[in-house]
Amino acid sequence: MTRQAIGYVTVVVRDYDEAIAFYTGSLGFDLVEDRPLGNGKRWVLVRPPGVLGTCLLLAAAATPEQAASIGNQTGGR
Repeated sequence: MTRQAIGYVTVVVRDYDEAIAFYTGSLGFDLVEDRPLGNGKRWVLVRPPGVLGTCLLLAAAATPEQAASIGNQTGGR
Protein backbone atom coordinates (compact mmCIF):
# COMPACT_ATOMS: atom_id res chain seq x y z
CA MET A 1 0.00 0.00 0.00
CA THR A 2 1.26 3.46 -0.87
CA ARG A 3 2.00 5.70 2.07
CA GLN A 4 -0.19 8.78 2.02
CA ALA A 5 0.52 12.16 3.55
CA ILE A 6 -0.78 15.70 3.48
CA GLY A 7 1.82 18.09 2.08
CA TYR A 8 0.09 21.46 2.39
CA VAL A 9 -2.94 22.95 4.07
CA THR A 10 -3.96 26.26 2.51
CA VAL A 11 -4.84 29.22 4.70
CA VAL A 12 -6.31 32.26 2.94
CA VAL A 13 -4.74 35.48 4.26
CA ARG A 14 -5.27 39.19 3.75
CA ASP A 15 -1.59 40.04 3.27
CA TYR A 16 1.45 37.80 2.82
CA ASP A 17 3.87 39.83 4.94
CA GLU A 18 1.35 40.31 7.75
CA ALA A 19 0.65 36.56 7.80
CA ILE A 20 4.36 35.67 7.72
CA ALA A 21 4.97 38.03 10.65
CA PHE A 22 2.13 36.40 12.62
CA TYR A 23 3.13 32.80 11.99
CA THR A 24 6.88 33.32 12.44
CA GLY A 25 6.87 36.09 15.05
CA SER A 26 3.86 35.24 17.21
CA LEU A 27 3.69 31.47 16.78
CA GLY A 28 7.38 30.74 16.23
CA PHE A 29 6.87 28.90 12.93
CA ASP A 30 9.71 28.54 10.43
CA LEU A 31 9.46 30.24 7.06
CA VAL A 32 10.14 27.33 4.69
CA GLU A 33 9.72 29.11 1.37
CA ASP A 34 8.73 32.52 0.03
CA ARG A 35 9.03 32.89 -3.70
CA PRO A 36 7.29 35.18 -6.19
CA LEU A 37 4.95 33.61 -8.74
CA GLY A 38 4.19 36.77 -10.71
CA ASN A 39 1.15 39.05 -10.76
CA GLY A 40 1.63 39.81 -7.06
CA LYS A 41 1.24 36.17 -6.03
CA ARG A 42 3.75 34.30 -3.89
CA TRP A 43 4.36 30.70 -2.83
CA VAL A 44 4.68 31.00 0.96
CA LEU A 45 5.13 27.94 3.18
CA VAL A 46 5.44 27.97 6.99
CA ARG A 47 5.51 25.17 9.55
CA PRO A 48 6.15 24.67 13.26
CA PRO A 49 9.82 24.25 14.20
CA GLY A 50 11.06 20.67 14.08
CA VAL A 51 8.21 19.48 11.86
CA LEU A 52 9.30 17.82 8.62
CA GLY A 53 5.89 17.09 7.14
CA THR A 54 2.87 19.22 6.47
CA CYS A 55 3.25 22.96 5.82
CA LEU A 56 0.74 25.76 5.78
CA LEU A 57 0.48 27.36 2.35
CA LEU A 58 -0.36 31.03 2.87
CA ALA A 59 -2.50 32.21 -0.04
CA ALA A 60 -3.54 35.84 -0.41
CA ALA A 61 -7.23 36.38 -1.08
CA ALA A 62 -7.75 37.27 -4.74
CA THR A 63 -11.50 37.93 -4.75
CA PRO A 64 -14.02 39.54 -2.40
CA GLU A 65 -15.49 36.07 -1.73
CA GLN A 66 -12.09 34.74 -0.68
CA ALA A 67 -11.45 37.80 1.50
CA ALA A 68 -14.81 37.22 3.21
CA SER A 69 -13.65 33.73 4.26
CA ILE A 70 -10.62 35.01 6.18
CA GLY A 71 -11.07 34.15 9.85
CA ASN A 72 -13.94 31.77 9.05
CA GLN A 73 -12.16 29.10 7.06
CA THR A 74 -13.56 26.30 9.19
CA GLY A 75 -17.15 27.26 8.48
CA GLY A 76 -17.76 28.61 11.98
CA ARG A 77 -16.74 25.37 13.70
